[in-house]
Amino acid sequence: MPTPDAMAEFVEELRRRWPVARGSLCEVAKPCVRRGCTACARGEKHPSFIFAYRKGGKQRCLYVPRELVPELRRAIEGGHWVEQRLTEIGETLVFAYRRRRDATPPPARARGRAR
Repeated sequence: MPTPDAMAEFVEELRRRWPVARGSLCEVAKPCVRRGCTACARGEKHPSFIFAYRKGGKQRCLYVPRELVPELRRAIEGGHWVEQRLTEIGETLVFAYRRRRDATPPPARARGRAR
């Protein structure tokens, strides 16, 4: 089981990395909505960013303004850190349980059949 000190360190590190996000940031190229765009008329597309994530078991995407990209990248990196730490905490809990279980002798079993 994680110690109170470990929990305080986790919370402090989470606070330092905040905000955190789960998902991915993708750069895509797509036509714009302006009529008469010369770049689109030549078949060129405009670069933009989307944030892809899951909500309610379904894949979702949101347009991301260019000025938000650096902050969202940092949040996604922070989200990776959180997921990694949660996995480590889960492993720690299982290993601690196994150590406690193995250190305790099994209860005595009654001989014969129970009727």
